[in-house]
Amino acid sequence: MTKFSWKNVLIAGTAAGVISGLVKLGWENILPPRTPERNKTNPPQKLLEQMGVPAKLTHATYTYSGEKLPWVSYLVHFGFSISFATAYAALLEKKVKWLTVDQGVPFGLAVWIAFHLVIMPLMKTVPSPKDQPLEEHISEALGHIAWMWTNNEIAEIVLKQLGQRKKER
Repeated sequence: MTKFSWKNVLIAGTAAGVISGLVKLGWENILPPRTPERNKTNPPQKLLEQMGVPAKLTHATYTYSGEKLPWVSYLVHFGFSISFATAYAALLEKKVKWLTVDQGVPFGLAVWIAFHLVIMPLMKTVPSPKDQPLEEHISEALGHIAWMWTNNEIAEIVLKQLGQRKKER
């Protein structure tokens, strides 16, 4: 049994969070969770505005290939993804099986329920669950499954590789 390593957890969580964040963005291109009107100010932008960050900053973009892309939203998106992937990697490293069961699928659904159905609606960042379209629930639930499954797979691989290197020394 290897000793718990925060360094390994941070490396695995960062790698998993970046890759799973890309997976979630790709997922949302295939099954957009929000209507174009509701996406004019997306949840990360709205949350930051609720915290007093001016819309001029929350809606700041960079241009790539002729597309205006919301870099501030991406910072929040990847920050959230890396944070949860790191917490999940710590659970994997500590071998907390009841929270990491089934490749993280229940964990991903729990994050969706907690944030999209409870916390953000209570904060008025997104509408009440009953006022969200069915398409949003489907996209977000399935997207969170794909996101956390990716976190699980990448974190497991990285932790295993880092553990093997540690044993070789």
